[in-house]
Amino acid sequence: MARFPKREADIAELANLMAAGLADNTELYPNPPIAPAELAETLSQYHGARDAVVAAAAAYDAAVTAKNEVLARLIGQVKSDIKYAENTAGGQSEKLKTLGWDGRKAKTALAPPGQCRQLEVARQGDSWLLLKWKSPVAGGKPAAYMVMRRQRDNGSFQEVATAMDTQINLVEQPRGLELEYHIRAINKAGQGQPSNTEMVVL
Repeated sequence: MARFPKREADIAELANLMAAGLADNTELYPNPPIAPAELAETLSQYHGARDAVVAAAAAYDAAVTAKNEVLARLIGQVKSDIKYAENTAGGQSEKLKTLGWDGRKAKTALAPPGQCRQLEVARQGDSWLLLKWKSPVAGGKPAAYMVMRRQRDNGSFQEVATAMDTQINLVEQPRGLELEYHIRAINKAGQGQPSNTEMVVL
């Protein structure tokens, strides 16, 4: 059984074939609910409405292009006046505020990241585990994360991997040992405090 088309072009083509077929086969279809002439007229109206939409879309695209060109010119002009005003006012914020602008903010030194949060062992296998954590809410923006590990109650933590995201899949981990992990966020200014510690036996 045929399915009614969904694409506009296919619907219009079907309507065209239907109107022509009904008109050519009046002995088979003497009294259709919609006469061929009426169907053809509605199809013609559809084509007119479709053409109007196409024309309107083209006009819209042209209007958007013209608007963007004017906006680009406006942005350039405003930036030129901002540069002039900043030089004239010597960067003084109070003077620049009379123009709806503000002075350039002084650059702040990058701070070390804060403490990573909610470290957890999301999944684990025979010799692998997936660690997930949340980034710090304080301090500078982390550039990376150091994954630290030690055998439980046996010395200091050692870096075993570096992650660029807030999760990492560690493979070929020692088996049969109580291993402790924590995460430290790092950036150019230094490193944050260690996260909570998670213990796992693989």
